[in-house]
Amino acid sequence: MDKIASIFANDISRQIEEAAARRVEQWVKEAVSGGAKLLAGGKRDGAVMQPTVLASVNAGMKVVCEEVFGPVISIMPYDDIDAVFENISASRFGLQCGLFTQSAPLAIKAVKKLRTGGIIVNGTSTWRPDQLPYGGVKDSGIGREGPRYAIRDMTDERLVVFNF
Repeated sequence: MDKIASIFANDISRQIEEAAARRVEQWVKEAVSGGAKLLAGGKRDGAVMQPTVLASVNAGMKVVCEEVFGPVISIMPYDDIDAVFENISASRFGLQCGLFTQSAPLAIKAVKKLRTGGIIVNGTSTWRPDQLPYGGVKDSGIGREGPRYAIRDMTDERLVVFNF
């Protein structure tokens, strides 16, 4: 529990707007009403949602099967990592995911099996250097973000032919 408490030692930024924080707060409340255990956080102050840790969640809860886009972690125990990979890849979303492991073969297996825009081994799904392509697959967006991609998106290529 000390590791969970340590997340509160960090500065947490506000959501893009208060409505976004209210949505995250509502999803957390729905999960708790549906049987999830609130281990930390869960409170909102204006557009700032506390980092929240939930356990005993199920795959049908919005905090699990939708894109939360807020400081919420849902803990789900598993017995079969292949089933976890299948569930992640079966989702209609696929932005990024984080995998914590000391096993290089498991990391390679994840890269081969997971259908997401990015896989961060031993890091969180929010890792994002601007110089690398960032984006999702499926219903998690189209295209990629980053300077190279922004320039391409803001440029109209033209062909000019001179026939003198």
